[in-house]
Amino acid sequence: MNKKRIRITIMIALALILLIPIPIRYKDGGTVKYQAILYSITDYHALRGVDDYDTGLEIKLLGISVYENTTFGQ
Repeated sequence: MNKKRIRITIMIALALILLIPIPIRYKDGGTVKYQAILYSITDYHALRGVDDYDTGLEIKLLGISVYENTTFGQ
């Protein structure tokens, strides 16, 4: 019973380490990147010049881009 409880605790701790993201805020107008070990989500909102800005969302799993919806220079 005690070994099973230790194993479950280790599995939960490992899942938390791999899945909980750390937000990284860029000083470009509002871009935020949520970075975990297994995935990353980037919410683009970057100022480009006076009237232009980049917006969109990018999702990567294991470093491979699975979704990208960005518009540059509106």
